[in-house]
Amino acid sequence: MAVQQAAGPDPYFPANGDHRYRVHRYELALDYRPGPNRLSGTARINAIAGRAALAEFQLNLADFKIGRVRVDGRQAHYTHRGGRLRVRPGKAVRAGAAFTVEVHWSGNPRPVNSPWGGIGWEELVDGALVASQPVGAPSWYPCNDRPADKASYQISVTTPSSYTVVAGGRLLTRTTKASTTTWVYEQPAPTPSYLVGLAIGKYRTVLLGDPGPGGVPQHGHIPAQLLPEFSRDFARQPAMMELFQELFGPYPFEEYAVVVTEEELDVPVEAQGLSLFGANHVDGARGWERLIAHELAHQWFGNSVSLADWRHIWLNEGFAKYAEWLWSERSGGPTAQQLAATAHRLLSGQAQDLRLADPGRKSMFDDRLYQRGGLVVHAVRCALGDEAFFRMLRGWTGQHRGGAVSTAAFTAHAARFASGPLDELFRVWLHERALPPLPEQDVRIPVRPSFPPSGA
Repeated sequence: MAVQQAAGPDPYFPANGDHRYRVHRYELALDYRPGPNRLSGTARINAIAGRAALAEFQLNLADFKIGRVRVDGRQAHYTHRGGRLRVRPGKAVRAGAAFTVEVHWSGNPRPVNSPWGGIGWEELVDGALVASQPVGAPSWYPCNDRPADKASYQISVTTPSSYTVVAGGRLLTRTTKASTTTWVYEQPAPTPSYLVGLAIGKYRTVLLGDPGPGGVPQHGHIPAQLLPEFSRDFARQPAMMELFQELFGPYPFEEYAVVVTEEELDVPVEAQGLSLFGANHVDGARGWERLIAHELAHQWFGNSVSLADWRHIWLNEGFAKYAEWLWSERSGGPTAQQLAATAHRLLSGQAQDLRLADPGRKSMFDDRLYQRGGLVVHAVRCALGDEAFFRMLRGWTGQHRGGAVSTAAFTAHAARFASGPLDELFRVWLHERALPPLPEQDVRIPVRPSFPPSGA
């Protein structure tokens, strides 16, 4: 597992996270009451100090009331303001030593402010959901909010029994006492704080397809009235899973779940082992199928193989965009070459001021980054040829499974599969602002196995 974490604060979000230590496990015990939107919780955080002793350290947590903070079982001094929980243990943590932090908090969770509006915990008309990318995780639990600081999670949520709780990972237990039910989920795979997903609502749960022996269980959690439309719109997700495992390598987690809320969302949001869609993304006509492919692909690109820091976000979005094109090509729609040509025409008429390898915080979710990211992947495919290209992809997801990577790591990896230098290709596509010409080579993945065409 490769982790290429920035040595200092994240260049786009310097107030988030603390690079002086790493977390390897979170155990969260939450109690949530939807009516008053009241959350109380206890976090047990197991961490390891870096190369220097820690006389103090920082967690990120929004505006909650703090009950107590302990380090290695002993009461610790703390201050809490501006989304930062600064902790000073009674005795400094030695360099390289393991330590445990326990935090108790309570209050009314709400989104945290960001350049893109409120993100994180969102109260719904009847329930709640969490969509934290990129810095919304502190809206509901204390964390070291850095994309490369990945940990395992156990999440326990107690809520009224009429509600279903869905989190990324495997459901360990569901225990009902009186009028409440406690749901306990385990996510053993290394997970960034922003990818810890949670949904609380009144859902029907269905199994998508038959995973068979050794297959990936895929569940949908949807409002009962949307089940007919959902059944058609998501019917081909098991086929996507089959294709992406063929092209990208084994699915990196134990299970995959999708949640559809009763309310509309601007865009779907991926989490580790979980994707969240709005009611507006279910139309019964597969009108948003490309987004189903996009969010599923993030489980490989962005979730399992994560970012060293936010400068490299094109590695998440470019590969997920290209996965949309690959699914279209295999399922009877336009080929990746055709979709790349469409994206190129779109970008050629827009401002040429985006540097993909370091777009700046303001442009990290610009649609041009998604489209140009997909075009970079297509250009690499054309340069390598299909056999080497898909070997390269499977090698990338396999070697860096559970890790965090950078743009430089990807370009070095891809170069090992090329018959000639790729330096100029990466220079013009990743580091120059002007849009390069579209590669003219028409590549097409083999047609086995065939899936029903888009109109079927």
